[in-house]
Amino acid sequence: MRFVSATFSALSLLSLALASKVVDLDSKNFENIIGGSKPALVEFFAPWCGHCKNLAPTYEQLADAFPSDKVVIAKTDADGVGKELGNRFGVTGFPTLKWFPAGSLEPQDYSGGRDLDSLASFVSRESGVKSNIKPPPPPAAVELDYSNFNDIALNDSKDVLVAFTAPWCGHCKNLKPAYESVARAFASEPSVVVAQMNADDEANRPIASQYGVQSFPTIKFFPKGGKEPVAYSSGRTEEQFIEFLNENCGTYRTAGGSLSAKAGKVLTLDKLASNFFTADLPSRSDIVAETKKSLAELGSSVSTSASYYLKAMERIMDKGESWLTKEQARIAGLLQSPALAPTKIDELKIKANILSSFAEKKVEEIADAASDIAGEKMEDVKAFISMMEAQGAKATDRIKEEL
Repeated sequence: MRFVSATFSALSLLSLALASKVVDLDSKNFENIIGGSKPALVEFFAPWCGHCKNLAPTYEQLADAFPSDKVVIAKTDADGVGKELGNRFGVTGFPTLKWFPAGSLEPQDYSGGRDLDSLASFVSRESGVKSNIKPPPPPAAVELDYSNFNDIALNDSKDVLVAFTAPWCGHCKNLKPAYESVARAFASEPSVVVAQMNADDEANRPIASQYGVQSFPTIKFFPKGGKEPVAYSSGRTEEQFIEFLNENCGTYRTAGGSLSAKAGKVLTLDKLASNFFTADLPSRSDIVAETKKSLAELGSSVSTSASYYLKAMERIMDKGESWLTKEQARIAGLLQSPALAPTKIDELKIKANILSSFAEKKVEEIADAASDIAGEKMEDVKAFISMMEAQGAKATDRIKEEL
């Protein structure tokens, strides 16, 4: 079994080697490949070098990113078969990368980053050949710099969370996935901005210094209304960021960006809605009038969506209680559509939340009825509830068929 496993591993490594587009060079084939009609990037490496081993997978990707008939991506063991080449080109450390223009054996040193994007950008710039690497999607977090910081972070009408970062910072790189998720979750909130700034950029350092940034990442919250920024000291998971923003911005987002069950609900109107659904017809007219009065008194302190409480009451008065169940089923169906715009999803979710307020007291009455019928026998209570749930499910299925 060990022999089979070892053989499989060896074959896997061999297949990878055969599939490699990185050209192996030595003193015998060097001038047959380099200095011809194609430009070349050459890595001078040593098999024992840890940095060389770390670069190897990225270098393979780089070779795959360019057509081999236009650009050469090559390497030579400068501590082995390519030692003469290493001495010839003054290689004193590993890995050393050198760029050979087409038709030339006089290289220029490569001193850029060793990530795929940096390497590919260099090769494209020097050769004029585009790579097949797809550009990363634009960041969800708003990019701040010295030119737009005051306009965005100090905007009186917006709550702004700013991550002061540095490109080389490992903690910043670890933060990025969760922070980007938070930015996407709040993309539909017009008064909330999730932003980040390269605070190690020379042009941005004065701003970072102004706000006491001494390490990376430093995260600060800039409240609307021109209030002083506060340091963010909570956890760095998506959920923890969202919890902080909801508490400080009055929002109701959840991980992933959807609205919570509390979004759009108003306690005063919730009570009126619950009372409305269990009231008799004459009393319902009084509750409608009271709802209109409450909406007028609340005014701008609640969103325009609060008027849906009144609209729902009027529809139930006009079309009967069956309208509520049908409307809930219709909205639930629409929310399953993948083509809805985020703003439309928010609108429907708020309507669904408001409609749930109408049945809350009805549910309480059913529970009370179950308790009265069954007395102290919990088994009977459970049986009664199960029966009511089954009847509710049948009614919902029937409504869906009618729709």
